[in-house]
Amino acid sequence: MYERHFGLSAKPFALTPDPAFLYPSRQHAMAMTMLEYGLESQAAFCMLTGDIGSGKTTLIRKLLRQLGDHVVVGLISNTHTRFESIHRWALSSLGVKAADDSDVGAYEALVDALIGEYGKGRRTLLIFDEAQNLSPEVLEELRLLSNINSEKDLLLQVLLVGQPELRATLSRPELRQFAQRVSVDYQLRPLNRSETHAYILHRLKVAGRSVPLFSAEAIEFVFARTNGVPRLVNLLCDYALVYAYAEQREVIELDLVTQIVRDRRSGQALSASGAG
Repeated sequence: MYERHFGLSAKPFALTPDPAFLYPSRQHAMAMTMLEYGLESQAAFCMLTGDIGSGKTTLIRKLLRQLGDHVVVGLISNTHTRFESIHRWALSSLGVKAADDSDVGAYEALVDALIGEYGKGRRTLLIFDEAQNLSPEVLEELRLLSNINSEKDLLLQVLLVGQPELRATLSRPELRQFAQRVSVDYQLRPLNRSETHAYILHRLKVAGRSVPLFSAEAIEFVFARTNGVPRLVNLLCDYALVYAYAEQREVIELDLVTQIVRDRRSGQALSASGAG
């Protein structure tokens, strides 16, 4: 709606996790390097955590775009507290069907699929999004599945992506063996003040804007209201573009951003979005 008015080729602050807009902050760049290292060094388990809206999904999408044909990926994104056996979910994510509906049949089909891919010179990567929802029992099942890897041959790698509660789960005594197998572990934190400024400018540049659109005071206010959480930054900045377009403004100043917060019940909606 507002793209032409501001000389943009796309919406710079859309909430969809588009890797093209990933801002390479120091920590996001480090997280990417750690994950790449984990995959290349044949780590059995890698873990990426961060609060809601910290950019985990966008980072994973970028990682997936970089993987070559030698890696077969199964993405399991609908985990929940009632999530039980991982075998059928893993099979579904890989597009494999078991010969029968039994637990043994599902396990054997999954192992056969992993061995089959290995025979073709490919290893399998299972990504569990929202992994904080996995119970200790399911995580233990996943650890046992990884036993198909030998000292020399790696058939399966697992990437756990979730909120910080996942760390609390892995600290439980019964999961000590699992935690010891996590070779790569990184936690994303909110952007700091300077990173938030750079983040906004970066996304505008990717969307085709070469001249400043937000005043420094407006960006400072955005940081103060969002605490540098990327998803909340996107939310507030996108509203700012809509408001500015409605008023036919060319630059977004502090008064406009503060008006948005007042209109959204003094920022309560934004706070609620970040509290989950």
